[in-house]
Amino acid sequence: MKTPRQIMADLGQLAGLPARLADTITLTGAEPALPSSFRVGAAAQATIGAVTMAVGEIHARRTLRPVAASVDMRHAALEFNSGAYLRVAGTEPPDVWDAIAGAYRCGDGGWVRLHTNFPHHRDGVLRLLGCAYDRKAVATALLGWDAEKFETAATDAGLVVAALRSFAQWDAHPHGCAVANLPAITLERIGDAPPTPLPSLGDRPLAGIRALDLTRVLAGPVCGRVLAAHGADVLRITGPHVPSLGHAEIDVGRGKLQAYIDLRDQAGRDILRHLIRGADIFSQGYRPGSLAARGFSPEAVAALRPGVIYVSLSAYGHLGPWAGKRGFDSLVQTATGINHAEADAFGTPDKPRPLPCQAIDHASGYLLALGALAGLLRRADEGGSWLVRVSLASTGHWLRGLGRLDDGFAAPNPGLADIPDLIEETDSGFGRLAALRHAGQIAGASPHWARPAMPLGSAPPVWPVC
Repeated sequence: MKTPRQIMADLGQLAGLPARLADTITLTGAEPALPSSFRVGAAAQATIGAVTMAVGEIHARRTLRPVAASVDMRHAALEFNSGAYLRVAGTEPPDVWDAIAGAYRCGDGGWVRLHTNFPHHRDGVLRLLGCAYDRKAVATALLGWDAEKFETAATDAGLVVAALRSFAQWDAHPHGCAVANLPAITLERIGDAPPTPLPSLGDRPLAGIRALDLTRVLAGPVCGRVLAAHGADVLRITGPHVPSLGHAEIDVGRGKLQAYIDLRDQAGRDILRHLIRGADIFSQGYRPGSLAARGFSPEAVAALRPGVIYVSLSAYGHLGPWAGKRGFDSLVQTATGINHAEADAFGTPDKPRPLPCQAIDHASGYLLALGALAGLLRRADEGGSWLVRVSLASTGHWLRGLGRLDDGFAAPNPGLADIPDLIEETDSGFGRLAALRHAGQIAGASPHWARPAMPLGSAPPVWPVC
């Protein structure tokens, strides 16, 4: 199996970064880092390390000084579960899952996983099943379905459901075949623009970089959070009518300005166009084609802002029969064989077993950030507008390809009391926060969130004045 440094170097190569950068990061710690047969610790250290080496290269170019940077595996792995360590005014986080979310046995002996955290997804599942909002009622109703037939019916209804598959079954599935050769990250030029020098003002690596964050849930917001940690101005945009995840928004909202824009009307779209003209990075995680239908495809955004880095996240990739299918980390784990393989390794093959954290979401978030930073470097060197693509499915495939650990379940799963060295306290718009610091350290330019976590819509949709 490849070492974390080799994995990190491979990611840098995919993003087009100089090979020498992989030797600029000190990596500490050893596997296993969290209880799993999958290499969650190596994945965390490699993805955060790849982002850190890209940030370090930008900082070195700005300061004309070499950079000393480091990533510890234990810290990185715990950052893949950062929401579990967040405390608001000393209170425990609420259960992140809706009452009927989770895995259920179907009538054919197969399993499906339901994601019902958003009200419209929950209500749609209940309509399809024709049952009450009750876990026992849902379990009984699903015994009348075959797993894959329910998955198909739910997909056709625009819901988020996945049938459990083994690796072999996923590899034989039409969409599994379609995305098997997609890399974990792609970066392609989509327009012409003159070279844009990296900003020279400010003492933080990404000072002067502006990023629009039109993402939700975890993966996309993690990308914006790490850009903010290194000094970028990150303006998070959502609509006042769009459901949120409440408490979970606080952890990934650190360092960001939070604004509302309603893209359903012309005035809102005009505001977003104005913001795009001042942006360096445009990050979006809506279903493929959704923003394009409102006039914000990669090509349209590049025409508005030549030199933009357009960062795009999807659940299942932009190719294949499931390209438009909605999905989340937990469902991708189920559909692509990860839950099945983890259960086998744990010795409980009769019930799907999830990873110990939302590893696909978090890894995807750092891959998005890596692509954004690589795009900034390419723009500085050769100009152009750039498109970064990452999907949860391709990240899951990449995680699977890292290999497995025989002793993975022997790792501890630390609680908050076990990691006081990694926790920082700050004020916020929600009260006093205790939260995990970022694992990617740069000497003399330590990452931190200069802006406190704030409620959605608490800032106007304008760029801050420098």
